[in-house]
Amino acid sequence: MSRVTVDIDLNRVEGDLEFQLDLEDGIVVDARCIGTLYRGFEQILIGRQPKDSLVITPRVCGICGTAHLYAATRALEQLAGIEPGAHAVHIRNLCLMAETVQSDLRQTFLFFTPDFCNPLYRGHAMAAEIGDAFAQLKGHVVRGCLKRSRELVGIVAIFGGQWPHSSYMLPGGVSQPANSRRLMDAADIVASVRAWFEESVLGGDLHDFLALDDAESLFRWLEANPRRRAAALSLMTRFAISIGLNSIGSGTLHMLSYGVNPQPGKGNGHALAAGFFNGDTRAVEPLDQGQINEHVRHSWFLDYPGGRHPWQGETIPNHLPGSDRYTWSKAPRYGERVVQTGPLAELRIAADPLICALLERDGDNTWLRQFARLRRCAWMLDSLSATLAQLRQEMGEPHYVDPGITTWPDGQSYGLIEAARGALGHWVRIRDGVIDKYQIVTPTAWNASPRDSEGRHGHWERSIIGMRVDNPENPVEIGHVVRSHDPCLVCTVHFIGHGGKTRIGV
Repeated sequence: MSRVTVDIDLNRVEGDLEFQLDLEDGIVVDARCIGTLYRGFEQILIGRQPKDSLVITPRVCGICGTAHLYAATRALEQLAGIEPGAHAVHIRNLCLMAETVQSDLRQTFLFFTPDFCNPLYRGHAMAAEIGDAFAQLKGHVVRGCLKRSRELVGIVAIFGGQWPHSSYMLPGGVSQPANSRRLMDAADIVASVRAWFEESVLGGDLHDFLALDDAESLFRWLEANPRRRAAALSLMTRFAISIGLNSIGSGTLHMLSYGVNPQPGKGNGHALAAGFFNGDTRAVEPLDQGQINEHVRHSWFLDYPGGRHPWQGETIPNHLPGSDRYTWSKAPRYGERVVQTGPLAELRIAADPLICALLERDGDNTWLRQFARLRRCAWMLDSLSATLAQLRQEMGEPHYVDPGITTWPDGQSYGLIEAARGALGHWVRIRDGVIDKYQIVTPTAWNASPRDSEGRHGHWERSIIGMRVDNPENPVEIGHVVRSHDPCLVCTVHFIGHGGKTRIGV
């Protein structure tokens, strides 16, 4: 039996990601997900005015700044008992969905499907049509994705003045209202993106696709006519299944969602429900943020025993080279359970019938995770139009209600939101009118966590252990699995690569 350790730099992710794999006769027997540069946004915020979080946290990431702004705003609103009006909530949701859909499209066609053009697959029967559609910067789907995703972030600029790093949300509302011109410009963008999505991605009607509710009807629909077979969704699905992506990449079945699109008014919930999917019982349980805790046993932070809730946790760097610690990412857990988050979790917890059926049939897997992202895109494109219609009814309502706060009350609160990559939470404690503690738990921290205090591997590590890697010099299988989660390491850590690593990419 031969055992080797392979170091991998994974490109085409948001940020850079290093994986270290232990292989025995080509099988992954251990995995370590590594980020190697400390950022420390939580430490930067200590001692600052509470509203500074609305300017600083959107700069955590250049892709999901709207989500960080939304979470930070909700944390301050909860602390002070502020309830934003419907006008503001719809603008916030509209911008977050625009940011999410552009991220999902870019992740799918700029990050995930280019691996289908890896030299390993040159002899595949679908290689020519895959290249025509998905070749980097050349494929017709890729070029369309670049154009439409660029248009989508224009919606955030219309209502927020700029993208990325916008700061137009504030406790009590948003900085400017909807008006006829802004609504018309946003509607034109949605219509353009939707038309391209139906033509190039689905090869059919959006509502017909959303009406599919079981695996058999999905695959019949994808094969219904030549136009649909040539569209991106069918190409991606047929190729992914032909190379076995529907049978690899299973990690934990526990799933977490904070709920998609908060609804106006107290107690009105979300358009897609929040909750915890218990992988053991197959039941959705109510979300309890009190069960969230973070471990640092295998992370480069000042140690503490077990896991701590973010209000009690610390983010104090303590780099110990040569120890068994290996990353700047913490290990979030829900109770003592390893969870995954993202579009698959959102749609399963919200009881999307097609996702429920596919998950029950095949379990979580690499293809299904990526398919769920495009399923969510379709839902959000439909919801974008509906939200614009709701905004037209709210134009006479105030977009901002001044809460009249001169000094922020002492206390602690949190803001939870679903970002493009899944569950994003901000926890804040105010003392003497300034930030005394700030903790951010990102979606990629959930998915890419290291081992915890009990030695339990994180979700990505679990999803890779047991896989066969045929060629350690071209471990494309690992790229498929990890990229299906849409890694965002700039939110979680930030990594500067160095020489001597195997890189996955074409």
